[in-house]
Parts: sequence; C-alpha cells; structure tokens
Amino acid sequence: MNSPRATVTTHGPLPDRPYDVAVVGAGVVGCAIARALAHRPKLRVALVEAQDDVGQGTSKANTAILHTGFDAVPGSLEARLVREGSCQLAAYAAESGIPVEEVGALLVAWDEDQLAALPRLAQKAERNEYRDTRLLDPAELYEREPHLGPGALGALHVPGESVICPWTTTLAYATQAVRGGVDLHLNSPVQDASHDGSTHRLRTRRGTLRARHLVNAAGLHADTLDRRFGHHDFTVTPRRGQLIVYDRFARALVRHILLPVPTALGKGVLVAPTVHGNVLLGPTAEDLGDKRATNSTADGLATLREKGRRILPELVEEEITAVYAGLRAATEHDDYRITAHPSQAYITVGGIRSTGLTASLAIADHVTGLLAENGLDLGPVRQPPPVRMPDLGESAPRPCEQPQLVAADPEYGTLVCHCERVSRGEIRDALASTIPPRTLDGLRRRTRARAGRCQGYHCGAAVRALFEEARG
Repeated sequence: MNSPRATVTTHGPLPDRPYDVAVVGAGVVGCAIARALAHRPKLRVALVEAQDDVGQGTSKANTAILHTGFDAVPGSLEARLVREGSCQLAAYAAESGIPVEEVGALLVAWDEDQLAALPRLAQKAERNEYRDTRLLDPAELYEREPHLGPGALGALHVPGESVICPWTTTLAYATQAVRGGVDLHLNSPVQDASHDGSTHRLRTRRGTLRARHLVNAAGLHADTLDRRFGHHDFTVTPRRGQLIVYDRFARALVRHILLPVPTALGKGVLVAPTVHGNVLLGPTAEDLGDKRATNSTADGLATLREKGRRILPELVEEEITAVYAGLRAATEHDDYRITAHPSQAYITVGGIRSTGLTASLAIADHVTGLLAENGLDLGPVRQPPPVRMPDLGESAPRPCEQPQLVAADPEYGTLVCHCERVSRGEIRDALASTIPPRTLDGLRRRTRARAGRCQGYHCGAAVRALFEEARG
C-alpha cells in the first residue's frame, strides 16, 4: 500500500514550497540517500532525476557484483564504505527479495608477474579486513573451474564475492523512499543551480525547485553541478564498459566470478554468472569525452571475445543474448569524492565508481551524518515499512511455478514472455507499482519481459499491448 504522502511526478511544474533536502540524481546512490532520509519523518525531501526512471545511468549497466572490498585502497573512504555497505546490502537484499548469489571469485594468474602479485593482493585484503582469501595451485584451480582456458598458473580465491540484481536494488531503495514520503521528480534535468546563503535554487526544464540543503549525487554529471558552486575538486571522465550477455545455456561453463589481476584502469575483463542465469563477459575500459556514449562498438566487442577466448574458450562459441555498454564516473583520484561544504549547505557525492552499488547503503549513512554535522536537524527516526520486491533471480521460483499463487490469481499462470517465464500478473503488478515504468525498457528491468533468448521477438507485441493498455 502506498503512503498517502508518496509522490512521483513526471511532468508539470515542480512544487513551489521549499524542501529541507534535495538529492540530485536517482541512481543507486541517490536513491539510497533518499531512502535514508525517508527514515526522518520531520524532513521534506525531494529526489530529482533528469531521466524518466530511476537507475537510468551507471546503475543499470554494470557488472552487478556485490564486492567484499578486498582490493580497495587500504585506509580509503571507499574501502571503509564498501566493507560496511557489503554487509548492509546483503542483509537488505535478504529482507527485500533482491536476488543475490554468493558464488565467490577467482583472480586468475596467467603469467609469472600476475602469479607473484597474488600474495600481495591477499595481504591487501587483510589490510582491508577481509581475511578469507586463499591461494590456489593450478590443480585446485582447474578442479574448481574445469572449463578454464589452458595455461593458468594459479589463482586467489575470494569466497565472499557475490552477484546481485542491480535494477531491483535501485528500485527497492526508491520505492521505500517514496513510500516513506520522499517526492520523486522525474524528467527534471538540472540546467542551473545557485545558492543565496539560505536556499538552493535548481532550475530545471519543469521549473525551479528550492531546498535548504543540497546533495549532489549526479553521477557522470556530478563535476558539472559541483562547478556551479565554485568547486573544482575532480573531473569526471566517462569510462565506457562494454559487455556481452551470453545465453543461459552457457551458465554451466562457469562456477565463480573469474577476475583478472587488477590494473590501474580497473578490474579488467571478467567472466561472471548473473543472478538471472546468464553469463557476462566484460567490461572494456575506454576513457571518453562524451557522457552519452553508451553505444557498443565492433572493436570493443571483438576485444571482449578475444579476451574471453583465453579465459573460457567454450564461452565464445555460445549464443549471445544481448550486448550493452555503461559509463562509469572515473576521476583523477583513487577514492570517492564525498565532500561537505557547510557554508553552502551542500554535499558532493562524486567519483562513485563500480563499487557504488555495494557501498550504497553505507554512503547513504555517511552522507546523512554529514548533513547533521552541517546543521540539518534530522529529527526523530522512523523505520519505514520494509519492501518486498519481485525476485527475478534464476534460483527462485517464478510466480507461474507457484501453484498456490496461480490458484489465487490465474493471471500469474498466463505467460506472456516464455523465455523468462513472465506472466500477465507480474506485468500488471509492475505497471501498477509505486514507481511504474515509463518505457518498455523500464518494464523489462522490473519483470525481465523481453530480456530473454528471443529479445522480444515472440512476446514483444503482447508486452507492448499490455503496457499501452495500462498507460491509457
């Protein structure tokens, strides 16, 4: 049941009455911050998003790994928040129905230099308070991963690494925030921002929104907004990561997340199972100048296939379900750029890279603390009702496979998307949810409809008809 205070707007003028806090950016971090502030019923909070749905940027196109933080820079803010956030998100996922699989990771050494680096990575993990790593010799490595390409010299086993559904996580945060009283304003790109000493004014194409405190969680555009307030602490360079999604038939080829020994550009090309039963190959790491360049390229995909052939030779012969590309908010720094500016009642949450999903709840707690230190009276704490999201994971039964559910509501037994076993009931529920999808892609992220082997070839017309019927 939606809270009577719950508000999601997509068009029309923004409210004239000022908010206590405005959070710019409804990615996984911005939604987590909004959710944390929804615990404070005294506050009037706005979550402002440029696009037509939550999680439309980096949050929807990543490798979907729940990290342990074993290889973060020891002593950094990122290391602490990833370590704390990993435990928090694992517990939240279990409570909220977000699928997680603790498959563990193997950092595979393919040459003597990489092999020599593994003990140092184990020591780094210890410094990051992760003590469960173990060195594997080739025999044990191939016993664990029999389809691994020839020539591996050993590996570092990190059993705590997991895979998670990134779309459901972001949506769960946002749903809980809205039900807790946060106003979500979509289609509201911030075109200009100013502060007059007491009030922030965000000019959007839907009008001006006012707030006493401002949190900049704008992701790829966090540096642009930061400069509006005279700060030049970092520059975001969009780092494109292209990925290939292999069909479920490939899932039996891999048991762990297979990681390369990391470099300065990131964790490199990996092979990973997904909670949806697919296998990922990627990402690339291409520093670009265009913050909208989410296209895949022939060269990028060829590079992935070449690297994948060495890691898991049989994988590249499997059927490809989809390809996609995301942009990570890389900066010139090796840590998050979370900075409070008390005189402006303003907090920057920038440089949140691929670990942002894992650290999201801890980042939200950290930012809430900074707001309090900067003079915001948070008021009493109220625990919002928990949310229970549809479990899109392959390890859980879909509604059509639950006889009692189908008996109570036959719509759950009427399949629309056969590849992903998505029923009319699930599509109906998504279209009537607290934050309904505005596009077919948004519906796919909420239900998996059109995300399977045929990519909507067989079910596309039926899914579109249901979508358009619900939208009038």
